[in-house]
Amino acid sequence: MRENRAGLNCQRAGGDHMARENRDDGPLGPPVFRCPQGIKSRNDECVHDIQGSPVWGKAGRTSLSFAPLGCRKPRDERYQVSGNLLAEKVRWEATMEQPGPSASPFSAKTPSFQDAVRTLNTLQTNAGYLEQVKRQRGDPQTQLEAMKLYLARSALQVEDLDQLNIIHVTGTKGKGSTCAFTERILRSYGLKTGFFSSPHLVQVRERIRINGQPISPELFTKHFWHLYHRLEETKDSNSCVSMPAYFRFLTLMAFHIFLQEKVDLAVVEVGIGGAYDCTNIIRKPVVCGISSLGLDHTSLLGDTVEEIAWQKGGIFKHGVPAFTVLQPDGPLAVLQDRAQKISCPLYLCPPLEALEEGGPPLALGLEGEHQRSNAALALQLARCWLQQKNHQGLGELKVSRPSVLWQMPLAPVFQPTSHMRHGLRDTEWLGRTQVLRRGPLTWYLDGAHTASSVQACVRWFRQALLRGRVPRRGPEVRVLLFNSTGDRDPVALLKLLQPCQFDYAVFCPNLTEVSSAGNADQQNFMVTLDQVLLRCLAHQQHWNHLNEEHASPNLWSPTSLEPGEPTSLLLASHQPHTHSTSSLVFSCISHALQWISQGRDPVFQPPSPPQGLLAHPVAGSGASLLRDAVAIHVLVTGSLHLVGGVLKLLEPALSQ
Repeated sequence: MRENRAGLNCQRAGGDHMARENRDDGPLGPPVFRCPQGIKSRNDECVHDIQGSPVWGKAGRTSLSFAPLGCRKPRDERYQVSGNLLAEKVRWEATMEQPGPSASPFSAKTPSFQDAVRTLNTLQTNAGYLEQVKRQRGDPQTQLEAMKLYLARSALQVEDLDQLNIIHVTGTKGKGSTCAFTERILRSYGLKTGFFSSPHLVQVRERIRINGQPISPELFTKHFWHLYHRLEETKDSNSCVSMPAYFRFLTLMAFHIFLQEKVDLAVVEVGIGGAYDCTNIIRKPVVCGISSLGLDHTSLLGDTVEEIAWQKGGIFKHGVPAFTVLQPDGPLAVLQDRAQKISCPLYLCPPLEALEEGGPPLALGLEGEHQRSNAALALQLARCWLQQKNHQGLGELKVSRPSVLWQMPLAPVFQPTSHMRHGLRDTEWLGRTQVLRRGPLTWYLDGAHTASSVQACVRWFRQALLRGRVPRRGPEVRVLLFNSTGDRDPVALLKLLQPCQFDYAVFCPNLTEVSSAGNADQQNFMVTLDQVLLRCLAHQQHWNHLNEEHASPNLWSPTSLEPGEPTSLLLASHQPHTHSTSSLVFSCISHALQWISQGRDPVFQPPSPPQGLLAHPVAGSGASLLRDAVAIHVLVTGSLHLVGGVLKLLEPALSQ
């Protein structure tokens, strides 16, 4: 009998391996995982590393099973994984059980930045409670009124926010990039800017920026405890809820910091939706913007783009100018109706090409054709803000063509100023169409997580590959690293990624390491480990199914498949015409990156790979190919949180 570091006992009995574990039948239920494909095979194997990291694989169309972890012996019975996933579950949940403020371990010393972040994390909504709230959601208007009460308890009134000269931006995709463009343009005019965004990629202080830089750990710590203690002191003795939830708290904190730092303006990105988002306590922004609309957060915002448009249009205010980009007819009509009912002047942004006419093309700091729409909106928001505040240097107006779309007026067509040009060119927004070149590895990072944004990501990735193509002697490898969260449809997203012809598809949860105990910024109480691991297994199953569909001979030849004919035999004869992708699942981002990079990334150099990381046939053969490849192209997409975890490991300076 032997015991690995994950706390598992594995013994040989009658030629079979048996995994024993201390079963936990707590609130989350017994963590037993079954192969989502339910396939039996004569050459089934499963392998794990000694730290409890499962590696599941599928080589092309050859199924590999899920035997108890720690076992290399092929099995013919039904496949089940329970052992080391339980150990990971116990370890992961232990890191989540951080002491609350009443039992704070740092009360005897000066609280640190990490102390503040850990306490902030206690305000995250528990996963089980979150599901209950979704089922029994109360009046959203009441929740907005509650936010105003929290603001008052923090010693601010909604009227105080008028001093911030806010630019309020929402949208389904591109709202963060639009905010980044807008902030950088106005900063180029010498203005002191505040910028509130979400989510963060590496550190939570990224959400609150002054002049484009995340606030310092010292400033974060100071304002966190000031606000926290103020809310504690003003809680109602009859109420059991003394603190706002995580995002509300950070929103309040951002308002306080921007006022204390005396910014000239604040760019505020909506969290989710608009009408009932907690940022919508802003009563009088200078200007509002709505980026491209699509389907996302449907369980909260509605099942149609029109319903989502209604939610987004909720940020419109009486007499406050608003701008949007070209939308489908339905949602555009909804936005116009919302604006007209409250006398909000709404303008349609002309395309960037109209602003470039008669001058040199505009250089954008963010790659991708889809960023041109975001830049066009940002130029209008920045110019309108400057105009409202009587600033000079608005750009010379051109002759404007009247808009005929829904009789909506067209925003001004003008010649961008040098400040505007420099702002667009110098914009940086990590994790969005970002490229990192490291020796033979090129990392393409884009947090696309909706169908339309993944489509844009695919276009950008393929164009980037074409632009960077050079004659090489040796194999090139394409790898997809993917995860998807929330109520998004992973099948739709994965289907859009199929044309990229990846050699390997890798799936992992948004956990930087198996244990996040020393990394408070990356902790997430809103999901359980059961959920994230099962979702990754489901992603692999979906990918394999799509891969097999794509490899169907019907796509390549007129030959039809006869009923009852063995599919694999027919496909084998067409292998030269198909592109088969092997797939793997890792239990954390670090292990996935170690396998992908094979020690060839000069910056990402972990001490040593976990034992067993390469023992799986797919992982082993893939490792040899990755070590010999002259170029490795890795697309990381599907989740901003995944991209953030990857950036944390590839760019250690972001954690300092």
